[in-house]
Amino acid sequence: MDRPPAGYGVTVKADPTAQAALLDLQAQDSLIAQLQHRKNTLPELAKITELEAKYKDLDGQRIEHDTAVSDLSRAQKKADAEVEQVKTRRTRDEERLNSGAVSNPKDLASLQHELVALERRISTLEDEELEIMEALEEAQARLTNVQGDLDGIRVQLDELTAARDAAIAAIDEQAAEAQAERTSSAAGVPADLTTLYDKIRHQYGIGAAALRARRCEGCRLEINGADLRELAAAPEDEVLRCPECSRILVRTPESGL
Repeated sequence: MDRPPAGYGVTVKADPTAQAALLDLQAQDSLIAQLQHRKNTLPELAKITELEAKYKDLDGQRIEHDTAVSDLSRAQKKADAEVEQVKTRRTRDEERLNSGAVSNPKDLASLQHELVALERRISTLEDEELEIMEALEEAQARLTNVQGDLDGIRVQLDELTAARDAAIAAIDEQAAEAQAERTSSAAGVPADLTTLYDKIRHQYGIGAAALRARRCEGCRLEINGADLRELAAAPEDEVLRCPECSRILVRTPESGL
């Protein structure tokens, strides 16, 4: 495909001063874009996202450990109650045995047999209770560790959030200043030229570039002799377009025309 000619598109006329104002306008737009990019890529943002994911994962573990502690606490209370219930039964049987109220040899043997069984039951229950207590202690330790990790991450998140907010505030302040300067620069540019500039800028990222030393500072390509002669022949109030990239070319004393 042939390159667009130097006068590519609809011819727009504008005073050279207005054309030169486009370079200021472009400088501010470039600065605003850079500031927005910096705002979107703050190192704190990635770190915050990473820590939030880690916090979410750890919080899931915390819930699991907290549930385990609750379940084991209930199990321990149940085990305690069972041990106390059997001990109460043993105490009652011992009192009956020691009181002499049971004289029948068969009943006496049955009572003594029950006491032996109760002792074994108490021993078994106490072993189970000990296992539950150890498991509960381990679960509480895991819960404490995870909670400590969560607290540490929360401190980091608070610090990073504060740093992010401060950085964003500084960038927003610079962007507001750049926007104010852009508004001032745009005031000297005719509406039709502004429309053309904005259209090209949205398409290529850069809407206007200076022509210096026969080179377009938008695409960084040197313009050939034939195109330079055509550009040089154009009236001063004609808005030029780069034959290579179609951006608006703003003539300067160093253009080389």
